[in-house]
Amino acid sequence: MLDTDLAFVVGVVLLVLAFPSGVGAFADGRAPRAAAILVMAGGALVALAVWQKPGLYGWDGIPAAFVRLASRLL
Repeated sequence: MLDTDLAFVVGVVLLVLAFPSGVGAFADGRAPRAAAILVMAGGALVALAVWQKPGLYGWDGIPAAFVRLASRLL
């Protein structure tokens, strides 16, 4: 099974990367397809992590999830 911290962190990173992709697409007059895909994938991963462990993740839990994941990887 997918680790919830990994799913949460990857989801947050994908959501952050969707913003410049969407802005660039709008600036060029293109449809923001890549941004939409990133938002859907990132949102699904964040929702999965929050669904599996409710109450653990929130705005104040984002840095803690990054630290927990980094400590396990290193």
